[in-house]
Amino acid sequence: MSATVSVNAWMDEAAAAITADADRLTQLDSAIGDGDHGLNLTRGFKAVVEALATGSDGLAPGRRLILAGKTLVSTVGGASGPLWGTALRRAGRSVGDAEALDGPALADALDAALAGVIELGSAEVGDKTMVDALTPAVAALRGAVEAGQPLADAIAAAAEAAAEGARSTIPLQARKGRASYLGERSIGHEDPGAASTVLLITALGRALED
Repeated sequence: MSATVSVNAWMDEAAAAITADADRLTQLDSAIGDGDHGLNLTRGFKAVVEALATGSDGLAPGRRLILAGKTLVSTVGGASGPLWGTALRRAGRSVGDAEALDGPALADALDAALAGVIELGSAEVGDKTMVDALTPAVAALRGAVEAGQPLADAIAAAAEAAAEGARSTIPLQARKGRASYLGERSIGHEDPGAASTVLLITALGRALED
């Protein structure tokens, strides 16, 4: 059987990574946003872990993703809750009632997640948002899966592409969100949403099951 991703483990790993990096995310957001990105995501993913621990028995992976998304929307303020909440709910609906989150299903799920983020935020690559990290990550994962690479390698490629995408936001002037109000002063700072996207994609690799 090919490797699959455990949704509960993914959310556990994401929560741990965000908690560990919360100060950096807050510093990034303090430069060009409200300064609450790290705090908000830490609270939100802690709630997700708790919701899955108590309410996911017997649920298929897609249903677990939908539960995670709903929890984020209800617990996280600012833009990140609705955006990641929408992403996970769209991902969950894409997976449907499939019994496992394997490579092709994960690629479809992240495609759907990205589409949801773009639809909700009206952002595109170059606007200095999480889309700058998520778009190349999704493309890299899809390409590796379709090339028949092991899922671990596909996720590693996606994480590397996300990190490169996040770095690419540093010289950009923000065109969406609160950062856009700063105009040229937003240049020279990494987008916090792109930075947290790297953490979530990287967490996938630690949630693999053989």
